[in-house]
Amino acid sequence: MLQKLKQTAKRLKSNLIVLYLSYKDPRVKWYAKLFTLCVVAYAFSPIDLIPDFIPVLGYLDDIILVPLGILLALKMIPREVIEENTAKAREVQSRPKNWYTAALFIIVWVLLAGWMALYVYKEFIQR
Repeated sequence: MLQKLKQTAKRLKSNLIVLYLSYKDPRVKWYAKLFTLCVVAYAFSPIDLIPDFIPVLGYLDDIILVPLGILLALKMIPREVIEENTAKAREVQSRPKNWYTAALFIIVWVLLAGWMALYVYKEFIQR
């Protein structure tokens, strides 16, 4: 079952370039563009919200969250836009990286680590 889930996730991830191209299309409604932008930015980010080294949870976003976001985004975009951009996506070779999203996740992790360090200091060291 896990292997089947991984294959389905991989098939859905192949639609990321299609979503990236569709997000720029004027026929796509604003809310679909916003959701698609979030999904594509997160998927192309070199850093995950949940790092892969965390057991079980680390792969949760790769196996469930990203494919679910891709599936929902594909449902929001008109079929003709998807079909046109599928043809264009076959020509695209490289996968863009989103360093702005990566920076955002780094900032979140640094702030979380700082908050935890402050908490530990106040609760255990300062006493």
